[in-house]
Amino acid sequence: MVLAGRRIGFALTGSHCTLARIVPEMGRLVDEGAEVVPILSPAVATVDTRYGTAACWREEVEKIAGRRSLTSFPEVEPIGPERLLDILVIAPCTGNTLAKLANAITDTPVLMAAKAHLRNGRPLVLSISTNDGLGLNARNLGVLLATRNIYFVPFGQDNPKVKPNSLDADEGQLLPTVLAALEGRQLQPLLICRA
Repeated sequence: MVLAGRRIGFALTGSHCTLARIVPEMGRLVDEGAEVVPILSPAVATVDTRYGTAACWREEVEKIAGRRSLTSFPEVEPIGPERLLDILVIAPCTGNTLAKLANAITDTPVLMAAKAHLRNGRPLVLSISTNDGLGLNARNLGVLLATRNIYFVPFGQDNPKVKPNSLDADEGQLLPTVLAALEGRQLQPLLICRA
């Protein structure tokens, strides 16, 4: 139980096609003794897609965490002043969330949670999933790679021939990334082959 006594925020954003791979990783954190606090972006909390309904995803996440999801600004704002989390994970982290985080835009509960958490100098882990990571979003990725207390789940191009700008994290490395981030280090290698 390598995470016993740790309180981990787990924020999900709208890369709906990635949720089926990411949500079980939340369960791995719980299995390792973590108390997980789920945080849902509006896209996850309200949008039904071919990958599942918002209600089903919410139910699954809350069953794993054993608690209600945070979905509003008033619910996540205390994360900063009350130092509620040891670490915050954003998984999947969409290109939209990546860009807003890099440019200090705080217009969703997930971004407010990240801002509130980072103000305490505590680690933030990003598990990116974006079709634009090597496109216009590459500059935002660069900003965050160079930002203190931000760590990345190792990632790579998931389909370079069809989607050459697309980047996707290896969700299987989320737990080791969290453990490394809690020690103040980036899990290596950061860039991996995903194709």
